[in-house]
Amino acid sequence: LGIIGSMSDLVSPASLSFFSVDGIDGHARAGQLRLPRGVVLTPAFMPVGTQATVKSLDPNDLRTIGAQIVLANTYHLMLRPGAELIEQFGGVSHFMRWDGPILTDSGGFQVFSLADNRRLSDAGVTFHSHLDGSRHELSPERAMGLQAQFGSDISMALDVCVGYGASEQEQIDAMRLTHAWLPRNIAAFERLVEETGHPGALFGICQGGFDGGRRRESARFLADMEVSGCAIGGLSVGEPKQVMADMLELTLDELPPGKPRYLMGVGSPEDLWNAVALGVDMFDCVLPTRVARRGAVYTPAGRISVGAARYRSLDGPIDATCDCYTCRTFSVAYLNHLFRAKELLGYRLATIHNLRFIQRQIEAMRESILTASFANARASFLAAYQSADQDVAADQREKFRQRRAARRW
Repeated sequence: LGIIGSMSDLVSPASLSFFSVDGIDGHARAGQLRLPRGVVLTPAFMPVGTQATVKSLDPNDLRTIGAQIVLANTYHLMLRPGAELIEQFGGVSHFMRWDGPILTDSGGFQVFSLADNRRLSDAGVTFHSHLDGSRHELSPERAMGLQAQFGSDISMALDVCVGYGASEQEQIDAMRLTHAWLPRNIAAFERLVEETGHPGALFGICQGGFDGGRRRESARFLADMEVSGCAIGGLSVGEPKQVMADMLELTLDELPPGKPRYLMGVGSPEDLWNAVALGVDMFDCVLPTRVARRGAVYTPAGRISVGAARYRSLDGPIDATCDCYTCRTFSVAYLNHLFRAKELLGYRLATIHNLRFIQRQIEAMRESILTASFANARASFLAAYQSADQDVAADQREKFRQRRAARRW
């Protein structure tokens, strides 16, 4: 891999024309993000590399899958191994030997998930580490500083996220703080760009909870701010899919068409197709990798569990139409054996397949937009793909949340 090892290797700000749209079909857009470490074609899906690694994969796997940009997690990396050490190694990209762009979140979502162990104020958020209980503070200025140390191609503003079911006042307070913090994020980011010469981009985040009026208000607020891109936060946090779609559409109506739109935390195949149809350009989600480690893999007809008894002797790939390493090399029977035996290779092979499946959908979306056939391609996919049962999915999310909370201390 051709690794970028220092800020002097990066493209200068003057040479960056950050975002352009190559084609539009309905509301769906195909574009390009020109970032310091390379061009990202949109629509784009970012595999989640929480701790500077996409679980079970190496950088060569990611390139083979077709990944263009990886998301890393500010909260986890600031706690372990620490921003100073990562900066010493030339930033996240060089540290993990990934030669493509990196987006780092601000830590806001993780602090949301630690709601029992954090305190919000106008100054920022104070929280206790899930690792050892140590106390930490995160302000907009601190969030920008950490992401500068990480050498991020795209930095995310610090915001406040609330889940579905939060009280009206919690939703109002979250939006108020998100809006109050954004100018501070921008000012801190601009100071760091001036001091370091790092040509990365800053995305703001709109919130608003689950009230349509607040969603529009937050999007209009963000549209007027000097940021390179607009992210939509606080969705896919337990709400029904139709509620998410309604809030997303209201938000997108108010965002500027000349900036990329990033829907945070959404990654199921049907949601990607539906969100692109509304005008979303970028996505990230742990779902494809998380379910892979449980033996759930994607097919054109929907998700299957390769550990099920009916696959014990099936001599064929997960998906005959898939070009990933797993499908080209191994039978479903072999994956069935790996998961039943709890062999680590099973996690890697399932993850490779799921991320390649998602990337193939992203590639199909882009091609269909550019050939003005998106509506037909989307309808064809959705007609064949059986979505996961939402009640079951909600139950699984709650069980995962409880297990994580039990491990925290």
